[in-house]
Amino acid sequence: MEYEIRLSGKFKYVQEGEGEPLVLLHGLFGALSNFKDLVDHFKKTHKVIIPLLPLYDLTLLETSVSGLSKHVAKFIEHQKLRNIHLLGNSLGGHVGLVYTLKHLDVVKSITLTGSSGLFENGMGETYPKRGDYNYVQKKTELTFYDPKVATKELVDEVFGIINNRLKALKIIALARSAIRHNLGDELQEIKIPTCLIWGKNDTITPPMVAEEFHKLLPNSELHWIDKCGHAPMMEVPDEFNKILSSFLEKCK
Repeated sequence: MEYEIRLSGKFKYVQEGEGEPLVLLHGLFGALSNFKDLVDHFKKTHKVIIPLLPLYDLTLLETSVSGLSKHVAKFIEHQKLRNIHLLGNSLGGHVGLVYTLKHLDVVKSITLTGSSGLFENGMGETYPKRGDYNYVQKKTELTFYDPKVATKELVDEVFGIINNRLKALKIIALARSAIRHNLGDELQEIKIPTCLIWGKNDTITPPMVAEEFHKLLPNSELHWIDKCGHAPMMEVPDEFNKILSSFLEKCK
């Protein structure tokens, strides 16, 4: 299914369904397809919104976790959203946490899956080996427990991004910003219900990261998915959606 990309002011986004807003934040190489199964499931119960993060459109100075968080803040304000359920994967989780810390009155719950913010084996320093397709394919496969989830379409998309010099520079800037912007000292301020859904075989934000988030976030619950890597909502969507449904039901 192709989703209609809407334009409101300077913001591009996808919106499906009605109900309490469920805002999805994608990661560094995130595409709308990453959330396909999630959107199809939750549009029956929620207003599912995916703002397209301007990963490559900000100035180099603004290309940071904070810069993306400010964009999300302006988008949520522009759309007049309240009582939102925020979900972020990888860098999107990090952006969501930074946003939440400044807008605790707007966010009703937060779900993190493979989130950066404490520690990550970043792709940024060495990732953009331009022109080496096999290298990019191997790196993309490492995102998942089952390398077959890294389809040719997905690898082609990543390959296209890193072979654009400006986009490659922005990817490095964002990866470095994520490493620098550690939230360990601030997470105890987030007392809203928090759901951690983690792949037991995540090599980018390993299981110890989930355990540390669980320890630092006072109102959090941690769910493991076995034989699953860094993007559970793509790799095991049915199990992911079941966990998230149960969590959101409790947050009503």
